[in-house]
Amino acid sequence: MPNPNLTKLKYISNYPGSIIESVQHLINSKNLTAYLKNKYPHPHHFNNDKLLREYVLELKAQYLKKSQPISKIEYDNKLHVIKNALGTHTSIARVQGSKLKRKYEIRISSIFKNAPPEFLAMIVVHELAHFKEYEHNKAFYKLCEYMLPNYHQLELDVRIYLTHLELIGEVY
Repeated sequence: MPNPNLTKLKYISNYPGSIIESVQHLINSKNLTAYLKNKYPHPHHFNNDKLLREYVLELKAQYLKKSQPISKIEYDNKLHVIKNALGTHTSIARVQGSKLKRKYEIRISSIFKNAPPEFLAMIVVHELAHFKEYEHNKAFYKLCEYMLPNYHQLELDVRIYLTHLELIGEVY
């Protein structure tokens, strides 16, 4: 019979039991917020679309110089709720005269407007990696780690942060 004190941890359900137990312990002892705040004390300052665009283009120029230009980069208020995604990358084809032109976009969920800079970096790196690798495969994660060496730890911590947001309902 399941323990009634356990919270459903959907964001980390595919992680090893030891990690799930550790997070559950933080929740039960009411230390989840303190854990996150201690590890990631400050929000980033890229809190509007213009600053986000500059940040993304800077990372792109540093790691993906030869990839396609990105025409739109913005925060999206509906992304997490509607698409169950934290960020998206899209390619839109348009006919211009006799040519087919592609425009590339990155949208980041607005829940990251006031998140720690490490979390924003993880989401941006993830979306940028999709410009070279479409699937979540070994090459994709290798590229993510190249751009952000602690990518996997940050992905876990973002999932813990999402759990925090779901349980507490606010940014810490």
